[in-house]
Amino acid sequence: MTIATTQSLANRVRADFPILNQTDEQPLIYFDNAATSQKPLSVLQALDHYYQYSNANVHRAAHRLSTKATEAFEGARDKVAHFINANSRNEIVFTRNATEAVNLVAYSWALNHLQPGDEIITSVMEHHSNLVPWQMVAQKTGATLKHVGLTDEQTLDFEQYKALLSDKTKLVAFVHISNTLGCINPVEDITKLAHEKGAKVLIDACQSVPHLPVDVQQIDCDWLVASGHKMCAPTGIGFLYGKEDLLTEMPPFLGGGEMIGEVSLDHFTSAELPHKFEAGTPAIAEAIALGAAVDYLNNIGMANIQAYEEELTAYLFQKIESFSDLNIYGPKPTSEGKGRVALVSFNVENLHPNDLSPLLDYEGVAIRSGHHCTQPLHTVLGVAGSARASLYFYNTTEEIDTFCTALKSTIDFFQEMMEE
Repeated sequence: MTIATTQSLANRVRADFPILNQTDEQPLIYFDNAATSQKPLSVLQALDHYYQYSNANVHRAAHRLSTKATEAFEGARDKVAHFINANSRNEIVFTRNATEAVNLVAYSWALNHLQPGDEIITSVMEHHSNLVPWQMVAQKTGATLKHVGLTDEQTLDFEQYKALLSDKTKLVAFVHISNTLGCINPVEDITKLAHEKGAKVLIDACQSVPHLPVDVQQIDCDWLVASGHKMCAPTGIGFLYGKEDLLTEMPPFLGGGEMIGEVSLDHFTSAELPHKFEAGTPAIAEAIALGAAVDYLNNIGMANIQAYEEELTAYLFQKIESFSDLNIYGPKPTSEGKGRVALVSFNVENLHPNDLSPLLDYEGVAIRSGHHCTQPLHTVLGVAGSARASLYFYNTTEEIDTFCTALKSTIDFFQEMMEE
């Protein structure tokens, strides 16, 4: 695709996102998509339609409204399964978010399978959600945590990963795309090598599922987690993919309504997959809206989104690398924008990111500042935090131009202050 062709994609879809069309003193430029994406009208309408016309609990009644709600809720599960090419709808468990999905695996599988002497391998670039649960598991089971570091290009040190793998490795948990470095990790190779050692693999796909085609059968991971709110769906809904045989053997994560087969005063049996992991009333409207988000992304085409965002990446780095006083983290993309996603974390010399972000916001540009839930990674990088601009398919090259102009004026403003 050429810029002219793909640029028309962004211009075409922007009308679907009402929030992007608002102005305060200047138009909104939303560059905080790694934290959460905006929602198209079709997703907002799906939420509204459920509450107006189908509001009832699912699975538990024979009346018409419950049937409609159940069909829409379970239909969303089918859409998610197809979206990531799961082998069965039973392999999709709805959760509140990816954090809950990771914890489900930690509590249901890891605590029941790991013991002293076993090893868990993660990396220094993990989001806290893919670090803290495994720290808790290690504390409770006596298993040992090992962390893969970075190469000189600030990508995953794959050679170190291979060296750390051993017959003691029981679990490998890696992020697919770093929310700070923007690098794309070789999840298929990671999984293949782990399986050769008999280890299970969990992939954090929060930053990949919204931006490029993800095929769990091709990756062959044992579990994969994602959050809806980063892929045009509402907050409060995410999902766990797990291979059906693994999910079948795992005990329920939470107990209560919905996850049961039969209950007596001193005994219960679990429901069949996937419902044994979905205790209580689920986030019905949010799951239905997640299905609508999947429809929306499918209508655009994930390959089209990836191709356009690669061009945004190339343009973003062409512009931002012209700044002489920036420290940019993560690998440099190719001239075609391949090798990382449309996300850049950086620091400005002598300027704290928490000072930079509010001033850019004053110019109408929304970026992130802080540690991005990757404190250990920032420690490795030797900084307390960073500024982060993260783009999505509704962003444009014109917005990148405005961002860079605002960034330059903000840096100049601070430099003038320091010289006085």
